[in-house]
Amino acid sequence: MRDTPLPDGRTLQRLRRADDVLDLQAAGRRGGTAAVLRRLAARTRAAVLLLHPTGADACPPPTPVGVAERALARSAVGEARTRAAGSAAVGRSTLTCLVVTLPGRPGTRPPVLAVVAPRPAPPDLPVLLADAATVLSLTWDAEQGRRQAHRARLADTGAREAVLHLLMDGQVAVARRLARTLHGELPDTVRMYAVEGPAAARREAADRSATGTAWVGREPGAAGRTLVLEPAVDSRPLAAWLHHPAVADTCHVGISDPLPLRDTATAHRQALHALTAARRHPERRAAHARPGDLAPVLGPAGAAWATATLAPLHAHRAARPQDPDGPALLATAAAWLHHPADAAVRLGIHRNTLAARLTHLHRLLGLDPHRLADRATLALALGIRSDGSSTPVPDNGIDALLGQPQVADWARGRLRPLRAADAPPALAHTLARWLSHDTRIGPTAQELALSPSAVRKRLGRIESLLDCALLRPPTAVHELWLAHRALELLR
Repeated sequence: MRDTPLPDGRTLQRLRRADDVLDLQAAGRRGGTAAVLRRLAARTRAAVLLLHPTGADACPPPTPVGVAERALARSAVGEARTRAAGSAAVGRSTLTCLVVTLPGRPGTRPPVLAVVAPRPAPPDLPVLLADAATVLSLTWDAEQGRRQAHRARLADTGAREAVLHLLMDGQVAVARRLARTLHGELPDTVRMYAVEGPAAARREAADRSATGTAWVGREPGAAGRTLVLEPAVDSRPLAAWLHHPAVADTCHVGISDPLPLRDTATAHRQALHALTAARRHPERRAAHARPGDLAPVLGPAGAAWATATLAPLHAHRAARPQDPDGPALLATAAAWLHHPADAAVRLGIHRNTLAARLTHLHRLLGLDPHRLADRATLALALGIRSDGSSTPVPDNGIDALLGQPQVADWARGRLRPLRAADAPPALAHTLARWLSHDTRIGPTAQELALSPSAVRKRLGRIESLLDCALLRPPTAVHELWLAHRALELLR
């Protein structure tokens, strides 16, 4: 039997190099650039850095790097850049630094791999660095591609979200122009979905809805809620992505009625009210309940009334650059009415600035934003979304508008579940007293000789009967006040 000859020194070096390359490639497949750097640091027992040509870290170092080692690495990178060389070696005191520029595409500035080791440096270190640079160039390019794709997706998502928010603010013309720049077209009739649930499930809903003609965005000020605006092509309220298990099993979804594009704000409000009902339904989703909103019931008379009510805001011009103009005050009113607790956050302003704007609104409109009757009046005017183009009528007050027969019919339908024969009479009385006290729990409890918790329980039962929110914004308080006031005018 012939003995197997022992490999010579050169063969051993080639085998060791092959093992190193395989280890680096395996690390790159497992953990990308950071894993390759960790493997190289363990192999060399030296300080390893991946630096931009400017000397800044391109990737966090795998092990702590001392001040002297970092200074030497930056000096070596500067030396290679000055000489326009792909590699360089710089020695200082007891340290040696070797740098190798990663291979890159023409016109790019790839990072530089630097290793700082005690002198004298191991003889195989230059070859090891060259092999590591080749592997790192692949992982770096792959990660850069993913980062660029992520930034592009964020930019597209942000632009589409801006379109959605413009529609919710009533700026339809601006939203259409922005949508066209994104190679999209806004439909004439839309349906809004409010999706509440885990982030992964909401991303699934956004991804599946965005494959068509949907416009997706985050709910301002609500981290756990996503809004989806889709064309309402037929009477079916369900989109296909609602049936995906990730959405159907973990998310609550509120669905609006089909509405014209100009009424996106109304669709948003309907979807949020339906979401309140969906939280109590075993199917985890609910459509907007009839009889619907008051604004369509009012017709042209309501548009003319809203024009007269909001005329001071449409005509308002800021006296100074830092003062709010009419559109800013309209946005402030909408945020305050529907989300009073975090209106300042949603508007991106300080709470003192919010208070000053509310005072400005009070002075212009004669409506106190802290009084429920005035808030409901302002909410109705904003809900009609008059742009000032309708012919204004003499403002005889909200009572003249609510005294119409069709409004009384709407009010009876809105409160019918609460006035049914099997509904406890105490609930209707509690709601009436709560509204009369500007939705304050304490005075309501005192008048009814109940504890505050008992009042909250009754309001919770009223929420279930009317399929709307009363204690958690956005609420239907303004709508219910209008319904109560319309029925009071009949007496």
